[in-house]
Amino acid sequence: MKCVCGGVLLLLFSLPFSGARQAAPPKLGQRLWRAYQVAQADDEFLVWIYFSDKGRHLGDKYRAAWASLTPKSRQRRLTVRAPDQLIDWDDLPVEPAYVSEVRRRVRRVRHISKWLNAVSARATKRQIDQLRQFKWVKRIDLVARFTRPDPDTMDAPADDEGSSGEMVQVRADHAIDYGASLEQLEQINVPAVHDLGFTGEGVVIGVFDTGFNLQHRALESMRIVATHDFVNGDDDVSDGDDMGRGAHGTWVLSVIGGFAPGQLIGPAFGAEYILAKTENTESETPREEDNWIAALEWAEGLGVDVVSSSVGYLEFEPPFEGYTWRDMDGQTAAITRAAVMAVERGVVVVNAAGNSGHHPFHNTLMAPADGDGVITVGAVDDRGARARFSSVGPTIDGRIKPDVMARGVGVWVASANHPRAYRALSGTSFACPLVAGTAALLLSAHPEWSPWQVLDALHRTASQATRPDRLMGWGIVDALAAIGIEFGASWERASRLSHASLEARHFRAP
Repeated sequence: MKCVCGGVLLLLFSLPFSGARQAAPPKLGQRLWRAYQVAQADDEFLVWIYFSDKGRHLGDKYRAAWASLTPKSRQRRLTVRAPDQLIDWDDLPVEPAYVSEVRRRVRRVRHISKWLNAVSARATKRQIDQLRQFKWVKRIDLVARFTRPDPDTMDAPADDEGSSGEMVQVRADHAIDYGASLEQLEQINVPAVHDLGFTGEGVVIGVFDTGFNLQHRALESMRIVATHDFVNGDDDVSDGDDMGRGAHGTWVLSVIGGFAPGQLIGPAFGAEYILAKTENTESETPREEDNWIAALEWAEGLGVDVVSSSVGYLEFEPPFEGYTWRDMDGQTAAITRAAVMAVERGVVVVNAAGNSGHHPFHNTLMAPADGDGVITVGAVDDRGARARFSSVGPTIDGRIKPDVMARGVGVWVASANHPRAYRALSGTSFACPLVAGTAALLLSAHPEWSPWQVLDALHRTASQATRPDRLMGWGIVDALAAIGIEFGASWERASRLSHASLEARHFRAP
């Protein structure tokens, strides 16, 4: 994963293999096979173990899955599904007998994913060879791993001892004093939506990141309904220090929902929040995608409406295995498949495009930004020009990415190590929560809208809606114009047909 903030993050692109690639043995993924060939019997791998079916007693499992839906999750799924089709095969729990067998044969099971019908586990080469013999094991492949990028680039940092930094006078025609955050919000027309009375009420937003400093003044009034640390297995998401570890979550959360009049206002300060720590801030060792997927399934079960994720997974230095730009097809990366499945269940998933800049011949995206239906966000500066570090598309299957753009240069955020300090930071990490907050405003005004309607409204009203391209997608979002979009019956019929087609071809397992 890369925390997509600040500077140009250079990719280590894979060179084409010379000669014919040796095929992996049955049930071994190609990425695992590349590492497997030089491994000893007791070498350990972090792997996904995919199952071929959901086991026995499917009728009981359907009833259990139906009963497990919270009222909020039910309401949200009704935006994309008929009342009698709120759950499907992917929502059924993983067969417990399969999980038990795996537990007995691996060093540790980390996470269980019903959507992927898989478990992530630490297992040796010898143990993987044993598991491959079971008929109910469909495939085994590596969990994608990532390394931390260089520290974030900072523009005009405020004094961490508590000074507020540069002040911006509020315009007389706005009801809220936005302080130095006014420019980043006015560029996407958010203050005009606040003036209409929409601030995110009734919407639940999930933020997946590092730890969060909830003692900051801008976050004190935030309504937090659930928290969980998927790295350490507890509910404390406040750990982490400043400058490159736990700070990132604080920065992102303040951009989307902070409320400190005269200093920092987030687009969706009236929403409720679910906070998930998915990145290990206690060490510099590689991190893994299974934490993010576990967080997504957990948040969906709680009824989250919008997920804001300013992280991405792509390749990195050997010996750790990740994804490459060739995998950005919306179907290959496990994290992308999970993100698309969340969209299919009514969740608006917003992800940063990445900070890998421009390449003339192929995309520089990071999973899950390649997902079909995922709202992928690039960065612009205060003049509306694309930031040089902002990643570009298209996806391998030809879809335009990024989708939309927002301010990602010199974005005003809350400091992570002083409760009354602020600073300006750059990166698509900070453009993403601005758009996620805008999506929450749209759902606050139109709770019946599906993720596809939110995406379409943003597309149709953005700054280059009639000429989207691989550099800036449909352009800079316009919250006020998007909130006024109307959808007729013809759009609904066409939408249901296209989404049914997407589900029919969706890549359920490798």
